[in-house]
Amino acid sequence: MMLQDQSNKEELQHRHYVLLNELQKMSRELPGKFQQRLSYDLLSALASALLDGTAFEIVKGLEEVQHLEEKSLFTQRQKVINDHKSQRHEMNKKHKELLLENQNKPHNLPLIEAQVERELDTMERRCEEEMKKRDAKIILELDQKLMDQQSHMLDFKVMQ
Repeated sequence: MMLQDQSNKEELQHRHYVLLNELQKMSRELPGKFQQRLSYDLLSALASALLDGTAFEIVKGLEEVQHLEEKSLFTQRQKVINDHKSQRHEMNKKHKELLLENQNKPHNLPLIEAQVERELDTMERRCEEEMKKRDAKIILELDQKLMDQQSHMLDFKVMQ
């Protein structure tokens, strides 16, 4: 039993050494200003964290949460887009009916066409503004999720 513990310890130490060497090689490929920030102790701690599967499990769990959140936000955005399409369709239908009703009144057509143009412009501006606000809200939500994830990783000492 004692011999097996010693063997496991040596294997773990060897894997740590291999990971540390790989991390040192990768750090040498970075620009100098980043190399200075990656001390031996930091690389060694990172190698130890890589040996512990907990860090990977936490990151994987956070990644799954992020994918679900992104999917939800995408679905919300698509709903806004579809709502806008529906509104455009209804407005076009209304405008066609209005033009048909006034087809026999040529003196009204220029006024009606101008009204139709104004309504279309107003709706397009409103839809565009609504989409910009929705996109800004999505970005803020993603930023908040990122900060939450970084906080969770710091809590679990995945990041330093």
